[in-house]
Amino acid sequence: MPLAHVNTTTLNYRLDGPEQGEVVMLSNALASNLTMWDNQIPALDEAGYRVLLYDSRGHGRSAVSPGPYSIELLSADAVGLMNALGLDKVHFCGISMGGIVGQMLGARHGERLISLTLCSTAAHMPPHEIWDERIEMVRGKGMDAVVDATIDRWFTKAGQERLRADVEKVRQVILHTPVDAYCACCAAIRDMDLRDSLRAISTRVLVVVGEHDPGTPLSEAEFIHDRIASSELRVISDAAHFVNMEQAKVFNDALLEFIACVDKG
Repeated sequence: MPLAHVNTTTLNYRLDGPEQGEVVMLSNALASNLTMWDNQIPALDEAGYRVLLYDSRGHGRSAVSPGPYSIELLSADAVGLMNALGLDKVHFCGISMGGIVGQMLGARHGERLISLTLCSTAAHMPPHEIWDERIEMVRGKGMDAVVDATIDRWFTKAGQERLRADVEKVRQVILHTPVDAYCACCAAIRDMDLRDSLRAISTRVLVVVGEHDPGTPLSEAEFIHDRIASSELRVISDAAHFVNMEQAKVFNDALLEFIACVDKG
């Protein structure tokens, strides 16, 4: 896959689909990479959209730059990648950390967005101590120290049984996430507070949350929805944090319905 040199770093990306199609840009979660969107590519391609996937700074095949990072930095990466590829506007969809990036883009770079989908995310994630403890744990023991708890937050027990092969792939991605990048992004999430910024978003927004998401529960999605006048909320049943994997068809249908509605005006 190609690399783009943007915003003092190098990002790995993949751009697929018909050249004349509108671009749907997908942004990954903490400790994941662009392969987490594998179930979305065929559906978006079939619907006539181009799909832009990228590994967030320090993840997958993207470069690990010195931390700590900030959400401002990660959102500047996304805009920089759009600029490098000559993309004026995109449908942006982010999950978890990618959804936080999406909130920042909506608040500060709304003119670059056709639509915005915010999945399994929050505008503020206190207390700081939880993130400090996680950083300290991973610094001392590596990603093995958090992988099991992460899987349990991301998938329901039923989902883990039903999607064993997929969950194992996700587990391996977590384990291979560079410690420095993980800790740098944890600091970005720890320090962000977008609660007031949400009111500045005027782009059409779809807020998506899993029924059983323990990390960014329905209450967090409702808060975002209530603060963005142009938003709609979709709760996906029988799913935890990784709604796009655990309930791929339901997620794909919801995403495609939303962006098609935006396209129709």
